[in-house]
Amino acid sequence: MTAYVIATMSIHDPATYKKYTDRTPPIVKRHGGRFLTRGDEVFTAEGTPFTDRMVILEFPSKEHVDAWIKDPDYVEACQFRYAASTGRMIVQESRGNTEDPDPRL
Repeated sequence: MTAYVIATMSIHDPATYKKYTDRTPPIVKRHGGRFLTRGDEVFTAEGTPFTDRMVILEFPSKEHVDAWIKDPDYVEACQFRYAASTGRMIVQESRGNTEDPDPRL
């Protein structure tokens, strides 16, 4: 089942954060992932304006996401993200039914 990673972060040290973003693309690719968006402008359609950075990734499965997160190269790269930002990373698996999704869910 396809899995999506949605990460949002507030960056307080862009130079250090860049050390993270410079390292992540090949690691994501190694685990079958791809960036759907990466820091593109976000427009708030409803609710409180969103002003942080957002990244959305797609992986073949949650197992691929787990392997990516545990990859020693990614763990090392994360030290720059932790030092330069605060944020959240969430994972959601797709049920795959986009034609007529169950309205009760």
